[in-house]
Amino acid sequence: MLQLIWNGLFVGSFYALVALGYSMVYGIIKLLNFAHGDLYMLGSFLAFVVLGGFTGLFGLGSIPVLLLVLLITMLLTGGIGVAIERIAYRPLRTSPRLAALITAVGVSFTLEYAVRQIFGASPLVFPIRLQGDPVTILGARITMPQIVLMVVAALLMFGLQRYVMHSREGRAMRAIALDQKASLLMGVNVNRVISRTFFIGSALAGAAGVMAAAYYGTIDFLMGFVIGLKAFTAAVIGGIGNLYGAMLGGIVLGLLESFGTSWFGGQWRDVFAFGFLILFLVFRPTGLLGERVVERV
Repeated sequence: MLQLIWNGLFVGSFYALVALGYSMVYGIIKLLNFAHGDLYMLGSFLAFVVLGGFTGLFGLGSIPVLLLVLLITMLLTGGIGVAIERIAYRPLRTSPRLAALITAVGVSFTLEYAVRQIFGASPLVFPIRLQGDPVTILGARITMPQIVLMVVAALLMFGLQRYVMHSREGRAMRAIALDQKASLLMGVNVNRVISRTFFIGSALAGAAGVMAAAYYGTIDFLMGFVIGLKAFTAAVIGGIGNLYGAMLGGIVLGLLESFGTSWFGGQWRDVFAFGFLILFLVFRPTGLLGERVVERV
């Protein structure tokens, strides 16, 4: 039982990081950015490229080098997220939501197959593979890399929570989520705040991609597709638009997958997770922490 819980918490931390970007963007501009999962994939490939220039630093240890690469990759993916928002989404901000949704799907395919053309269709071996001897604690086998990655994910989520809830920029983000027109009249630079939101969400997705690549050891151009759907599922379960809900939804989905794999087998893992999503939407469409919102016309 403890092993299943630990496995669920570990996988759920990755889902939560990616789901936070979905919730932040949807909460502010009501856009389902289906290209967000591909920023997770892009983060792993950018880290692959950056590591190619840091081979001389491998003697310092895998974890310090990985943390440095993690920081650089977060800056790069954040910048790419800002560029995507500026080029693809900002011109459609006043258009019907369906236009922006279709554009998001197009951006997703563009990123996937651009990476395929550059790096090829075959999976690549990530230069750093975090490994460690497992330690048994109360019947659960835990490794040091798992602990390190979970601590990094927790620190990133804690930092985001402090930023959004206790900073001037965070108040601007919450104000735009509440009423964009009123925020504009009050002197808030809406475009800058939205760009900052895309930067933060994309950086978190890139960080998750780096950590997953270092743990699992391989990357490929389609790795962001499924994780994007899973992160969207996590955001919906928690209550899309709610940061705490995204974190909780990621953990819940990770636990569901862990127990579903144990009960039904690995081949039923995705069926179990998405089947639960359907049931959840039927009985609680607003999510665990979501609230019913009445839109003003």
